[in-house]
Amino acid sequence: MESLFQALISGLAIGSAYALVALGFSVTFTTTKTLNFSHGEFVSAGAFIGMSVLFLAVGKPLTSTSFGGMDPGAMAQLGALLAALVVMGLIGWLLFVLGVRPFARRPGMAWVMSTLGFGVILQSIGLAIWGPKPVVVPSPVGDDVIRLAGIGVRPQELLMLGVSVLVMLVFDHVMRKTMMGKAMRAVAQNPSVASLMGINVTLVMIGAFVISSGLAGLSGFMLAPVAQASLFMGMAVGLKGFSAAMVGGLSNARGCVIGGFLLGVLESFVNLWSAQWREVAIFALVILVLAFRPNGLFGTKMVEKV
Repeated sequence: MESLFQALISGLAIGSAYALVALGFSVTFTTTKTLNFSHGEFVSAGAFIGMSVLFLAVGKPLTSTSFGGMDPGAMAQLGALLAALVVMGLIGWLLFVLGVRPFARRPGMAWVMSTLGFGVILQSIGLAIWGPKPVVVPSPVGDDVIRLAGIGVRPQELLMLGVSVLVMLVFDHVMRKTMMGKAMRAVAQNPSVASLMGINVTLVMIGAFVISSGLAGLSGFMLAPVAQASLFMGMAVGLKGFSAAMVGGLSNARGCVIGGFLLGVLESFVNLWSAQWREVAIFALVILVLAFRPNGLFGTKMVEKV
């Protein structure tokens, strides 16, 4: 039972990272009907931007690959988080302006290649600056294992779970109770009608990519102390986050969040039995869900009237 509870907590923690990524996919899809296929690289970028600020805080060069046991402190961690969110938001804005908007209204799927290319460029720049070596990033809450009823839990996992849940609750409130959320939902429903009602559709779409990129950066920053910061860490997180969005339903933000937690817990439980079957179980679930529910567990069928 202790192993099961430990797996549950670990699964919820890693699932919160998948849920943040899935939520980012949902935001851009519902508002612009496009997806950022370089989302995984955005996760890695968020981790390295935050890590670089921490290096500067302890007096090390930006391109360092080790903290050498130095603790940046709580204020430095907060500053690094804010820097990661702001920079990733700006990168999301650039992605929309340069890689999505010029192609979104055209026939075909040129925006798919443009977002993939943007991710390759981002990763190549990172490799040129930091190289491929993973970096151990200090946790803002320490690395001492907390014992709860015989269960060992890393403080970073609890922090990641708590912050992610808080962010999701705030986002849900904004989307359902504020004018900004109503404007985003109106654009998602019908951009032309929303424009006639005085809503700046382009600004809302930019905001969607800024939010989506910020969520990816937050996911990477929170994951770095758990899984080490690596320019390749976001590949698996981005893919599983997209899978979570497909399972929950791309058109349903709450469903995407549930899908993220579901995949995280499934991965953790299967890992108890046999780590080799972890990926098999996850993608078998994705295929099974899409076979019977093509729009996801909580998604709704899109009907276009002509």
